[in-house]
Amino acid sequence: MRQGILLYGPPAAGKDTVTAALTELDARYVPFTRLKIGSGKTRGYRMGTPEQLTDLEARGDVIYRNDRYGNIYVVDRPGLDQAMEGGRTPVVHLGQMVGMERVTALFPAHWVRVLLWCSKETTARRSSQRGDTDTAARLAAWDATRTDLAAHPRARWDLRVDTDTTAPREAVQRIDGVVRTTSPFS
Repeated sequence: MRQGILLYGPPAAGKDTVTAALTELDARYVPFTRLKIGSGKTRGYRMGTPEQLTDLEARGDVIYRNDRYGNIYVVDRPGLDQAMEGGRTPVVHLGQMVGMERVTALFPAHWVRVLLWCSKETTARRSSQRGDTDTAARLAAWDATRTDLAAHPRARWDLRVDTDTTAPREAVQRIDGVVRTTSPFS
């Protein structure tokens, strides 16, 4: 069975940092590059067109779509299939519980669910430090993430990591440990 990692958390909780550290730890970990239709930051995305999105939707290949910051972000079946080729383990970033539910329900794989969390103050500081021009929107998304999480008290997490108090290297070792101990291949 294929496997992947779902990183859930508010903006600037460390999803990019943890993903980069996972890829350094083991080459089988690969970042999942969501399809993005819109403008702004392109690094870490597969930039797409409205026509591509329409085609994916017509084929039923959109696993999850969210509209945020004036853009459309898509987790798509062909993208996940490609990311899992050769036994690779994609790391998927999500900030909405409905996305977590849809990916696990609509794309068969062994998914390790990780909650990365940080304080709102940390999101503000990290957002500013990384040069975001829309920090206010990121803070609104932090609030929405907290509300979303509170609305899903029975969400199952394989691991919870407070990135305010946990160094990236420690977080990655913990995540890798969970992946290795829960893997259908171990």
